[in-house]
Amino acid sequence: MNILALDTATTLLSVALGTENGTFSFEIDAGQRHSELLMDVTERVIKTAGLQPGDIELVACMKGPGSFTGLRIGFAAAKGLALSLGIPMIAIPTLNCIATSYRTWPGIVLPIIDAKKHRYFTALYRRNERLSPFMDADVLTIADTIATNIRDDPLFLTGPDAHILLPELCSLVPVKRIYLDPLRRKGRGIELLTIAKNRNMAAHSQDIFSGPEYLRQSDAELSFSDRRPDKNSPQ
Repeated sequence: MNILALDTATTLLSVALGTENGTFSFEIDAGQRHSELLMDVTERVIKTAGLQPGDIELVACMKGPGSFTGLRIGFAAAKGLALSLGIPMIAIPTLNCIATSYRTWPGIVLPIIDAKKHRYFTALYRRNERLSPFMDADVLTIADTIATNIRDDPLFLTGPDAHILLPELCSLVPVKRIYLDPLRRKGRGIELLTIAKNRNMAAHSQDIFSGPEYLRQSDAELSFSDRRPDKNSPQ
């Protein structure tokens, strides 16, 4: 099955294509340029694999959390391909994709994406099992969640922004061994592809009608909410 995976959840744009002849991928630190680069990168990967767009049989994208703009661009591209080609589309949680590479780690894995405003998108995993909800949390909340779930486990920090939290977590959590992933800053297109291959397609047939999971409102939505009058307040 020819599966195309689009990772636009962070500044690291990653596209992967799985075929009968192997896996083809391309990654670039796109910054804020996802909209201008995504389709060019996707076309390059498809051509490198010796395929045509019509040969794609399934498209996958990141479900979130992550960059508001990046997730919207990924969903729009995946939906456009799915609708134009008449193929299924699935969306996979971003933090699951980051954590899955470390499913054999003998402790807790903590994937981290900077959510700005001193908050982070994260969740705790052990042996690829998620132990906590997806969180949009400050460092103290994250430390408390780790302390609740930790045993005598080593803690592995990964994800593009793991290094930001490392100093504070070292002083806040009762963990003897904390490790920082040296390969944390990488796209997760291949991981997204791997999960997509193993998912039940029928269970995700409606993903084309869904949207990203942001975990929080955008700044524009928050500003609008702040300006909207309280219906219970005197006029």
